[in-house]
Amino acid sequence: MNKYQLDLKDKQIVWGKAIDIEPLIGKYPNDSIRLGTNEALDWNLPAGIYRAKDIVMELDKMLEAMLVQLGEPVNGDPTVLLNSLQANLAITGRVSALPLGPLALEDKAGLELTAQAVRIGEQLVSWARDINSEKRALASEALGKLEFRSHCYGHPLIPEATAQVWGPYGGPRIMQIYNEYLHQFVLLRDALLPFANWEEVPFEVKEYSEFKGLRFLEPIREVFLTKLLGKKLTHKSIVQYAQGMVSSGLNVVGYGFQYRLGTVLPAGLGESARTAALYLLKGHPVQTIAANETQDVIAVSFDYEYDDYYAAPRVEAGKGTPLKEDIFSFSGENYDEPIIARLLPNYGTDRTTLRFSIEMDEHEFSVDLGQLFRGQRFMYRPHRSGNAGNSFPQRNTISSHFAADILSHSGLVTNKDDIHFIATGGNELVLWALLGKLYPENAVLLDKGDPEELEAAYVSGKGYGTQFLLL
Repeated sequence: MNKYQLDLKDKQIVWGKAIDIEPLIGKYPNDSIRLGTNEALDWNLPAGIYRAKDIVMELDKMLEAMLVQLGEPVNGDPTVLLNSLQANLAITGRVSALPLGPLALEDKAGLELTAQAVRIGEQLVSWARDINSEKRALASEALGKLEFRSHCYGHPLIPEATAQVWGPYGGPRIMQIYNEYLHQFVLLRDALLPFANWEEVPFEVKEYSEFKGLRFLEPIREVFLTKLLGKKLTHKSIVQYAQGMVSSGLNVVGYGFQYRLGTVLPAGLGESARTAALYLLKGHPVQTIAANETQDVIAVSFDYEYDDYYAAPRVEAGKGTPLKEDIFSFSGENYDEPIIARLLPNYGTDRTTLRFSIEMDEHEFSVDLGQLFRGQRFMYRPHRSGNAGNSFPQRNTISSHFAADILSHSGLVTNKDDIHFIATGGNELVLWALLGKLYPENAVLLDKGDPEELEAAYVSGKGYGTQFLLL
């Protein structure tokens, strides 16, 4: 079996069976422009497997049809129409379809999704410009017959686009096509928001008599945006939205899932815990849970081992070895191993969990993968401020622990008080495993461990109780 592998610097994470989805992309039974009612041509995405750029290529046929029907003096120049698309996909401005900029979202999930909206919108417009410049669409005669009703309240346009669409060469027919063109782009941008690697994620589109193109996503999009704009977004709601976007068919929601075309997990997997996204997801072309020989890839939701981590069993780390502050910046350990982590499934009739397993010091240690991501979302970074020294707390003891000792405990590891230092030797796999083992409260991830960073670390976190510092 061809194992799927992620590279993390000089380390690897391996699991499952790699899936080759390339032969499935672009295999469509129909063209997106086909005969509609009253001998007019209609537009709809044919059923099939798409990536984002494939959708943009099909949307270009509507743009080209508008240019053909507008004729002179537009003369095939899409600049004005594409500029209005760019304004619709922006997060600020009068015609923005998703005005995240003025909301000034400051929660971690909101910040990540705001940046996502900017990145995706800019790339979609760039693709739209490049693809239209290649003029891949049908012959002008066929494009001139495109006509349909766009069932939408309408997207506002920039003044130049309004003048062009409603000018002497435009009219309601052009406006209907343009409205659908803009709406499909907005749906595409919003559908891709959960995915850090949104350009690569494959998803299935089915044809519905009541929905055109991506409009089948409108109900789940409305629920998702209500939570986003209402600043009530959770990681679980992002996963739920992603499940609907790729047509997984799943109703149960965990921290990730497997669907027909691969596995979707939090984006931090395979990235540095210090810089990885906290709330975004990433799609992987891998079958994590094996299906029977007669089955296609089965849809599975991945659950946390402890649905409520607060109620999970906890054990104390112990006293450890007293550590002097003047040598605190030195890790004292150098973990050449482990170099490989494995994801191991544990599934029953009602729930499926995954373990993150590593081997070190001739022992195997494993933590719940969901708890690992939870630990990353709840971790702290040293909070540097000009008055950190004024709020420096009185600490009785600082102790050091071996990573293997922490990982050998059952349940989640905590302590009653004081500061506890754990060295990872720069091994990202060990760091990730520790994030899945420590009770997700007051774990601070260091970069250097120098005096300035330590001073900031001491006043980071909740401000009370035990504190674990990881370097």
